[in-house]
Amino acid sequence: MRHVRSSSIMVLALTGAMMLAGCAKEEDSTRTLNFWTIGREGQAVEKLLPEFEREHPGLHVSVQQLPLTAAHQKLLTAFAGNSTPDLTQLGNTWVAEMAALEAIEPLQSRVDASKIIQPDDYFPSIWATNVIDGTLYGVPWYVDTRLLFYRKDLLAKAGYDHPPRDWAQWRTMMARLSQPVGTTYGVLLPTNEFEQLLSLVLQQDDAPLRDNNRYGNFRSAGFKRALTFYVDTFKQHQAPLITNVGVGNPWAAFGQGYYTFYLSGPWNIGEFRKRLPAEQQKDWSTTPLPGPNGPGASNAGGSSLVIFRASRHKDDAWALVEFLSRPDIQARFYEILGDMPPRRSSWEKDALRNDPEAAAFRDQLERVKPTPPIPEWERIVTEMQLLAAEAASGKISVDDAATELDRRTDAILEKRRWILDHPRSNEK
Repeated sequence: MRHVRSSSIMVLALTGAMMLAGCAKEEDSTRTLNFWTIGREGQAVEKLLPEFEREHPGLHVSVQQLPLTAAHQKLLTAFAGNSTPDLTQLGNTWVAEMAALEAIEPLQSRVDASKIIQPDDYFPSIWATNVIDGTLYGVPWYVDTRLLFYRKDLLAKAGYDHPPRDWAQWRTMMARLSQPVGTTYGVLLPTNEFEQLLSLVLQQDDAPLRDNNRYGNFRSAGFKRALTFYVDTFKQHQAPLITNVGVGNPWAAFGQGYYTFYLSGPWNIGEFRKRLPAEQQKDWSTTPLPGPNGPGASNAGGSSLVIFRASRHKDDAWALVEFLSRPDIQARFYEILGDMPPRRSSWEKDALRNDPEAAAFRDQLERVKPTPPIPEWERIVTEMQLLAAEAASGKISVDDAATELDRRTDAILEKRRWILDHPRSNEK
């Protein structure tokens, strides 16, 4: 009896072990890839993932959407707590910070072996935002830049049959369009946004930082030229001295003719199509940003895809990066959300090739410039916006604003200079 009982126990144990092994095998057959997104992109990408999962049986993608206002802190907290996802969407101005923390994986070897991701197909300056100190850390996912939205009918009424092609034409047009003074304006430049001034700064030959990004270069002739043009637009009453909160509904104000030009980004194509009445849809368009002496540069913004070093599923994460980088998938992403692709071949798809308002962005993307690839850049550009707002309101001169911005920038970059000057100490 004891023998039978012992045998029964052994059979039950073996059966249980086999069941556990079967469960483990079943769990192992389905891998979960954790993907963090920021803002609206999470909802849009979820519409593409069923196809990816069909192409990769046994792989499930779990998407977590981070609010834009909390995303940066959430990523830093996750890194500090060793709880990062497998991959994430990352604003390309954040790549340098994550690379400095050694939080994200170098990707050049994977790109070299890829049959899908072809660096030569990407807009060069967009690709360059992911290269930090010669190492590639991200693959551009979508692009963001600034140019001019404008009212064709108001320009025609003022006697112009084309949008401005350089600063002189733009200034002349804005002066004529800002009449009567204080009732209508040539352009909207919200003073609590830095992107508009930054675009003008990037059009200059002088870089915003100098000496390997160790010091500010804002006392340069180029920066002062850009800041002067920006400030004069307010002083000459060609832009209202308000923040984006003050303007309230910029789409309605644009439709009402409160301003003719709006220096903004690609998301507003969809907004104007949705918010302006049908009879006004033919009255507006987009045009590349005018520069000092012809078509000018703008900012190379957008988001990239990065893989965290702590990921246990790096090959699966890379498979998702490749999937989201395919031209056909990027074109569908644009149709869903309006985020513009970083690859030239993606622009040959019908959704973009036949979009007249998108054409100016395609042109502008050939003339974008990256910002300095350092973790401190966002703090610096915030100081630039604050001082520019003071200069626009007449509280400080252009020269004094440039001097003060250099002083603040040099203080922000003090730690960077120390690290660069003490490489052996840094290694320790």
